[in-house]
Amino acid sequence: MTSDDLLVRRAEKADADEIFALAREFGLTFRPERDAFDLALPHLLKNDDALLLTAVVGGRVLGYLLGFVHLTLFANGPVAWVEEAMIQTGSRRQGLGRALLEEFEEWARTREAGYVAMATRRAPEFYHALGYEESATFYRKVLR
Repeated sequence: MTSDDLLVRRAEKADADEIFALAREFGLTFRPERDAFDLALPHLLKNDDALLLTAVVGGRVLGYLLGFVHLTLFANGPVAWVEEAMIQTGSRRQGLGRALLEEFEEWARTREAGYVAMATRRAPEFYHALGYEESATFYRKVLR
């Protein structure tokens, strides 16, 4: 794959099957369910504070990134948060994740976000190479 083969674009409703398959690759507490996914996707696509990007190669969605910008009090304005980022197994280390994250950063800048953050245990070398630094410990409490 060359960078000319890669298209990073906003997700569309027609991408649902491929994005859902990628979301199922997460090895987390929750297992994505199709009914819940189908309810959430249209809301995310029209939410002005959300950005769902896809990495498309050869007409196939091989990766996606979902992030948000929201207001804060401590940062004197908005910040950006990457909620989900997934590249298809077998398509990693080809620049797709970098391209998605760089496009998200550009969008966050247009929204005047002070920074971009995320919680992840995966690929620390990748994030460090893009200028990210470890900043905090992540806590969560499962409510359902």
